[in-house]
Amino acid sequence: MSIEDGASHQHGGVPASVRAQLLATEHWGLLASRSTAQAEVLTRISMFLTFTSASVVSVALVGQATGFSDAFVLLAVVVLFIDAAVGLLTQLRVNNVAHEDLMYVTAMNRLRAAYVDLDPGVAPYLMASHHDDEAGSVQTYYFFGNRGSFSHVAGSSMIFMTTANAALIAILAGLLVTLAGAGTAPAAVTGAVCGAAFLAASAVRGYRSYRDVWRRFTPLSPTPPSGD
Repeated sequence: MSIEDGASHQHGGVPASVRAQLLATEHWGLLASRSTAQAEVLTRISMFLTFTSASVVSVALVGQATGFSDAFVLLAVVVLFIDAAVGLLTQLRVNNVAHEDLMYVTAMNRLRAAYVDLDPGVAPYLMASHHDDEAGSVQTYYFFGNRGSFSHVAGSSMIFMTTANAALIAILAGLLVTLAGAGTAPAAVTGAVCGAAFLAASAVRGYRSYRDVWRRFTPLSPTPPSGD
């Protein structure tokens, strides 16, 4: 009996070539979905930045026309509130896509495990991991393995959006304090505290949601303790 016949018998009579085609089709589907999600979230971030830039320029023009009166401060608060709301919605989408991207990477790792199951000889040639656990996802995100988690997270679109929203919230909080009649120093302190608190709360929430993913997920092909 040939190797392919043995594989067919082992997998319910389905030829190995057919299994490979089915796995490849699923793999391309996951790649397409991942690319679509990434393109969509980058477009959302661009729209947010364009909207915020245009609104800030508009507020500056109104300020010059009104002599930066109390009415201008009220208008600035309203515009920044809208900017912050759009930013929070964009941040929510970015966080969702980050989880979806992890989902696609893990799913493709599982498919690679199926490829290795069909032909163990291909394993040394796969730089992306064929283990569908946290260690496998880390390897797939960066093949060379010498980049720290801090660099990966700090350079992500999620942190970019969180920082942008923290700045908007800080400015908005400062304007609200100013509108209430406080001076510049209390407004600056209030804004800094609100912005830092939002940044810290978002970071903690993001970390907990990431850990919760792996706490609930059961891999089919976990990374061996030796790292093989």
